[in-house]
Amino acid sequence: MQLSDNEFQHIVGYVRQKYGINLSQKRTLISGRLENYLLRNGYKSYGDYIQVVEQNPGGKEAANLINVLTTNHTYFMREFIHFEFMQKNILPWIYETQGKRKKDVRIWSAASSTGEEPYTIQMVLRDFFQMDEAWDTQILATDISTEVLQKAKSGVYLAEQIQPLPDKWKKKYFQEIGFEQYQVKEEIRKKIVFRPFNLMQDIPFKGMFQVVFLRNVMIYFEEETKRQLLDRIYEHMEPGGYLFIGTTESIDKSAVRFEYVQPSIYQKV
Repeated sequence: MQLSDNEFQHIVGYVRQKYGINLSQKRTLISGRLENYLLRNGYKSYGDYIQVVEQNPGGKEAANLINVLTTNHTYFMREFIHFEFMQKNILPWIYETQGKRKKDVRIWSAASSTGEEPYTIQMVLRDFFQMDEAWDTQILATDISTEVLQKAKSGVYLAEQIQPLPDKWKKKYFQEIGFEQYQVKEEIRKKIVFRPFNLMQDIPFKGMFQVVFLRNVMIYFEEETKRQLLDRIYEHMEPGGYLFIGTTESIDKSAVRFEYVQPSIYQKV
C-alpha cells in the first residue's frame, strides 16, 4: 500500500491541528505503523482511512490513529534526578506549606504512557509521607493514547521492566502474579487517577497543581504550540510549583513565564 504525497500531507495536517504533533519529517513512521493496521482492517488506501477518521473525530478509528502513531517508550527510574529533586526540595516545601491546612498533594503526570512515571511518583510519595493517611497523595495521570492507559491501569509489568527499581520498592510495592510478571499493589494503584487527555485542549481539572511532569512529549510540538501549552499549565499551577520536562528537551526561557531552576526543572514564582 503506497502512501501518496497528498495522503501524507493530509494525515500530517490532521494530526498537527488536532493534537499539536508535528509529523512532517516522519513519513516512514506514518507508513510503517499505519500500513499493517489498514490492511488488517480492510482499508484500500490511507485516504479512505483518514476520511473515516475525519468524519467521526471522537470515534474508534480516530482513537486508533493516535494509538498507532504516538511513541510511548518509557521505563522505571527514567531521569531519576527529577524524583530525587522532588524528594529533597519539593516534598519538604509541600509538607511545610500544606501541613497546617488540607494536607493535599496535587501532582499531574501529563504524559503518563504505560504508567511507570506516575507509579514511581507515588512510591516516592509513600516513602516521604510514611503512609500518613492524613495526607491525600492521590495524583492525576493522563495520556492521549487510550491503549497505553489501559496498560497503565493494570499495573502489570515483566520482571525485567521493574529490575531497575530499588529492591525495597520491588518487595514493598509489587506482588508476583505469574511467571516473570509483577503487579503494582492495590494500595499504590488506587492512589492514581488515570484519564485520557489531549494536551491541545483547555485544562479541565480542578485545583492548582504543585508539580507537573511534562516529560518527553514536547519534542513533537512546534515552538508556538509549546508556548501555548506551557501558558495553560502555568495558569493551573500553584505559586511556587515546579514543572519537569525531559532532560533532552528545551524551553525558550524568554517566551514563557516559568523561572529556570536547573536543566529540565522550572518553577512558577
